[in-house]
Amino acid sequence: MKTHQERMARKKAVVDEKIAKATEERGVVILLKGNGKGKSSSAFGTMARSVGHGKRCAVIQFIKGRTETGEYKLFKDHPQIDWHVMGHGFTWETQDKEKDIEAAQKAWQIAEKLLQDASYDLLVFDEMSYMFKYHYLDVAPVIEALKNRPKDQSVMITGRAMPEALEEAADTISSIRDERHAFRLGVKAQAGIEF
Repeated sequence: MKTHQERMARKKAVVDEKIAKATEERGVVILLKGNGKGKSSSAFGTMARSVGHGKRCAVIQFIKGRTETGEYKLFKDHPQIDWHVMGHGFTWETQDKEKDIEAAQKAWQIAEKLLQDASYDLLVFDEMSYMFKYHYLDVAPVIEALKNRPKDQSVMITGRAMPEALEEAADTISSIRDERHAFRLGVKAQAGIEF
């Protein structure tokens, strides 16, 4: 029977080989999708990590129209982060498709400029996937802008469902599954947990 030390030595050799093969240096496109809670939180956690390394970041919130979210309050005045709250709230709250489309297009205009600016290391496009689902934005220009962005710039896009074409353009895709949510158990959304 192999000892723990022998097993770990074999594992280290496998990991070291994978690390040695990963030689390309460039920014990545990360999609955080699924019905589970935590997609935006994961993106903001990654952004906090980037800021900790001195990186410049920007956030565009495509749907959330509130500025009292915890992440906004924490990051809004940070000198390394530009924060844009572009939505008017969830589409079932506004019930005004034209207003939602206009907000999405304004947000995309800002996003497009950020995707051309090499001074930004990480961009977070929070809940952008809904813009494709509801046909507020066409995915083709977004993919084109992602392909032509500065080499070292990374982009994270969150939302429940992603268009197949966007998934094909991504480097990393993480799916967050919903197994249970307190809201369905009758627990009210809480500051610091849901927003």
